[in-house]
Amino acid sequence: MAKVVKKVKKPLGGLRGHSAGGSSVETSPLRPVQVPKTPPCSNGCPNETNIREFLTTISQSEGAGRSYKESYEKAWGILTEKNPFPSSCGRVCPHPCESECNRTYKDGAVGINNLERFVGDYAIEQGFQLKKISDENYEEKIAVIGAGPAGLSCAYQLARRGYGVTIFEAFSKPGGMLRYGIPDYRLPPDVLDKEIKRIEDLGVEIKCNQIIGKDIPYENLQKDYSAIFVGIGAHKGKLLGIPNEDASNVFTGTEFLNKINSGETVEVGDKVLVVGGGDTAIDAARVSKRLGADVTIVYRRTRKEMPAIEEEIVGAEEEGVKLEFLAAPVEFEKAGDKITKMECQKMELGEPDSSGRRRPVPIPDSFFTLDATTVIAAISQEPDFNGLDNLHEGKDWIKVDENSVTKIPDTYAGGDALELGLATIAIFQGRKAAEAIHNRFRDIQPEPEQKPPVITHDKIILNFYESKLRNEPFKLSPEERLGSIDGEITSTLTEEQAIEEAKRCMSCASCFDCGTCWSYCQDQAIVKPVVKHQPYKFKLDLCNGCNKCAENCPCGYIEMR
Repeated sequence: MAKVVKKVKKPLGGLRGHSAGGSSVETSPLRPVQVPKTPPCSNGCPNETNIREFLTTISQSEGAGRSYKESYEKAWGILTEKNPFPSSCGRVCPHPCESECNRTYKDGAVGINNLERFVGDYAIEQGFQLKKISDENYEEKIAVIGAGPAGLSCAYQLARRGYGVTIFEAFSKPGGMLRYGIPDYRLPPDVLDKEIKRIEDLGVEIKCNQIIGKDIPYENLQKDYSAIFVGIGAHKGKLLGIPNEDASNVFTGTEFLNKINSGETVEVGDKVLVVGGGDTAIDAARVSKRLGADVTIVYRRTRKEMPAIEEEIVGAEEEGVKLEFLAAPVEFEKAGDKITKMECQKMELGEPDSSGRRRPVPIPDSFFTLDATTVIAAISQEPDFNGLDNLHEGKDWIKVDENSVTKIPDTYAGGDALELGLATIAIFQGRKAAEAIHNRFRDIQPEPEQKPPVITHDKIILNFYESKLRNEPFKLSPEERLGSIDGEITSTLTEEQAIEEAKRCMSCASCFDCGTCWSYCQDQAIVKPVVKHQPYKFKLDLCNGCNKCAENCPCGYIEMR
């Protein structure tokens, strides 16, 4: 609505800020309204975590009269409403939420990931337990295939609603790619074990070394369970498709990391070549470096196009991993059953492909050779549909509708079996499938989600906030890192750091009781709460629509309407 200004006469004894004796003042029909908005951090989170709430729960502890222990437990409850793995995700998630943080435009994003890890680790130390949201015990039983992040998330959300859930896992331990695809120096297995144990404590049964389609026919699950969730992940690595790659010292990235994380001894020799530019390639290279090898990553594009997490690329460089850009393997030289050299061709970047990255184009007659004792192909991976061909759709993987339902009746799916993505995406898809299963069994028609608009940095008064640099966790030096294959590189924030970092949150579009609106109102139209962090109220009959409260609200919560 356009702002309308009119002249009105005020009687004697006018309100504070008005002139008595019949003088004229400007007023407007617009009035202040507190308008909820979506913070950009939550908008950038694939799992739609209520990030602002968990951060302000900590930062506002003292004003709200809570102990920090009470606030940590409350924050953990907010996180685990949607994600039972805050400690694990706080270590491995590439935190797209931080890229969206409005504080980026001032002095750097809030360390959301580090705070999630702090709360998750505190919960483990204090023995916090996941809680059910219903006392019901429903008769429907659900089978989950795969104990990765998608399957465990689905099982958790169903168990807390009162369903009996059994997970069938092909490997010897649960965790999926969190366990078998991420090195211990990034995610210690005992952290993952403790977070999975809490899900089991809700009544979820996990049966390992059970391959559906091989050990147990899929049809048996259909007869014994009311619904099935498929979260088999994508553990099958792809080779390069070039001559002589059948050698015994050529591995796929997922195969190599699985062997290492399973405790197997892998002799890589002194010259390892890793092909690829994603997270699996970086992880494989850094593990190989810890095994004592000289390591080179061969990537067909440039560093700018590498899809791996930037801080992991930097970590690899710090540890002495070499990067050979604009190069693609074309053939292996073999001696006996092992390769000894990898022939490559130089590339140049052409037009962008479907991913938006420029397509690598071979340069004629530009071949060169690299020595190798081991080659790890980390170019891509896919699900293993052996025994589950009924779910496979031609060249595509599993497809689902808006309710996570596959083409097979009563079968739902999520995670990497749909499309390669982050663990956070898999957790989201498992949660959404659980909600869909519950809604179906209980005949619930959910209301369409009405997501408030996102609050952007230009709607916030950045200068109101004190400049504060990020609190960074302690990290091992490159020399210390390479001394152990499983020594965790990054430490958890100290409690003092965590509190200070939480206070960097600007509480975008949510009142944080700064009192600015109240101090600017000359008409006493704003009522400041007696108890801190309770809602401010407007006396609209006293308001003349001057707009000062909205103009000066630092977090962009107040608008004139």
